[in-house]
Amino acid sequence: MEVHENVDIQEKAVTHLIAIGSSTGGPKALQQVLSDLPKHFETPILIVQHMPAGFTKMLAQRLNMVTDCFVKEAEQGEQIKKRTVYIAPAGFHMKLEKQQTGYTISLTQLPPVNGHRPSVNVMLKSLANLDLAIVAVILTGMGNDGTEGIKMLKSKQPSAVIIAEAQETAVVYGMPKSAAATNLVDYMLPLHQIGEKVKKIASLGGN
Repeated sequence: MEVHENVDIQEKAVTHLIAIGSSTGGPKALQQVLSDLPKHFETPILIVQHMPAGFTKMLAQRLNMVTDCFVKEAEQGEQIKKRTVYIAPAGFHMKLEKQQTGYTISLTQLPPVNGHRPSVNVMLKSLANLDLAIVAVILTGMGNDGTEGIKMLKSKQPSAVIIAEAQETAVVYGMPKSAAATNLVDYMLPLHQIGEKVKKIASLGGN
């Protein structure tokens, strides 16, 4: 598949967002989810993948070849756009902030949260008070990163949709298991069904 570039076009404001957290086994899982999305999928996607410094840029380049969305390493202060996937740089927490012009990415090097920087919890908690329709996805990974973020997100936005990867396909059933234990997960799905579910939810939202 050809490599895609971001095209700055006039468009309606972003109203929906997909947020994905993953760790061990995540790169392959992310590739599956993104490749299952349809052409011209418009909803922006934020991704936190636990990786060593220097590897997230390569991950973005690799994922950019399996989807029609534009996949990039997130940059400080950039405004999110439709048809774009933003991966948190290794070593930086990624938050989303509301500005007059739209929603912008904030990268910080505050201390790790539960041993992680970037942290899925930090990303999800930053979304809780924003006026966006959120779909949060927890994929394979060790530990429980994302669980506290889900709790805050659901407490502030009961309509947020939470998807977790099922044990049958997770390389490490840690993060999805912890998410499921909150009883806030709306869908527990095998990996090959997650992209299709995300597509259906986004389409209902008009994206």
